[in-house]
Amino acid sequence: MSDPTRDSVQGGPAGVSRAALAAVVVFAIVFPTLTTWVYFIALAGAAPALQQVAYGLGKSVQFVLPVVWVACFERQRLSFPAARRAGLPAGLFFGLTVFAGALLAYHLWLKPAGYLAPAAETVRGKIAAFEIDSLWEYAAMGVFYSVVHAFLEEYYWRWFVFAELRRLMPVVAAIAVSAVGFTLHHILVLSFYFGWFSVATWFFTLSVAVGGAFWAWLYHRSGSLYGPWLSHLLIDAAIFAVGYDLVCGWLVT
Repeated sequence: MSDPTRDSVQGGPAGVSRAALAAVVVFAIVFPTLTTWVYFIALAGAAPALQQVAYGLGKSVQFVLPVVWVACFERQRLSFPAARRAGLPAGLFFGLTVFAGALLAYHLWLKPAGYLAPAAETVRGKIAAFEIDSLWEYAAMGVFYSVVHAFLEEYYWRWFVFAELRRLMPVVAAIAVSAVGFTLHHILVLSFYFGWFSVATWFFTLSVAVGGAFWAWLYHRSGSLYGPWLSHLLIDAAIFAVGYDLVCGWLVT
């Protein structure tokens, strides 16, 4: 999905006040963190089925919101133009660089230093909550998150949140605010696995913030989601590769 004309002009769209636009943007920034807290932390000890329902409902509201807002309130036609190559080389370079850097950092620093060891049992528990107990199921989950979920996150955080913020403030500020919003719910996930005061938590938090800022910048520059999506896909694939190394002795091949 790319539509550089939809959000290229600063200021609220026709028929929508700046106050209403600001309110929906604040909600869009806060909601993913709230739902992450519910299904990931508050329901951590609940039955897997309940966790899955909470997750599904939260994600459904999150990813439907942009379409409803743009189509029904801004009254703009949603467009799905053909793929644009702009941004793909930069996205590929950034994604491959982080992919390689993540694996090197894990094998040469984080794993030998034992920073991720305390998270292994928690990771296994979360995977088990999704009833995944084989290598192939884990791989399928990895493909889904790396391909489908990564695209949905780019559509939500860059096409919607960043684009609407760009109507309300200068581009640099919109990049910064959208990157912070994108990072917030990741902090909850990271602290759940590694603890609030772990080096890993804040190292990965900074990495997420840098990624969010880069993808917003790339979307602004290219007018296309394909570059950020490709980059995001590669980085998520690296995360699942690290996750597999943490739990490979437990999964059934």
